[in-house]
Amino acid sequence: VQLADSGRETAQVGQSLKLSCVISERDINRCDMVWYRQVPGNERDMIASIDSSNITKYEGPVKGRFTVSQDNTRKTTYLQMTNLKIEDTAVYKCGKVCHYTDAVIGDYTRTYWGQETQVTVSS
Repeated sequence: VQLADSGRETAQVGQSLKLSCVISERDINRCDMVWYRQVPGNERDMIASIDSSNITKYEGPVKGRFTVSQDNTRKTTYLQMTNLKIEDTAVYKCGKVCHYTDAVIGDYTRTYWGQETQVTVSS
């Protein structure tokens, strides 16, 4: 298992890779850590998330293969990727999506971004 902090990572089909992402923004209870990925020419897609209660959600293509987690400080989130496929090749990015309530404008969200990692999976 390779632990990637940022930049570029490569793997072969079937291998595993673990991404980490640090977001130092002060945590509040209504924040979710979210992982996205983007393929050139396509929109950024959300693939996994974990909330303050450690409840996780995954989107279809990565279900059963990827696992999202976070440390106790909720400043670092991890994405464990197993059984990698060529179609997992993308730029991966994490964000802390925080939910706020304002007396004037009501509910809104703000995203604090972490670093990007280019993941390339080859046969």
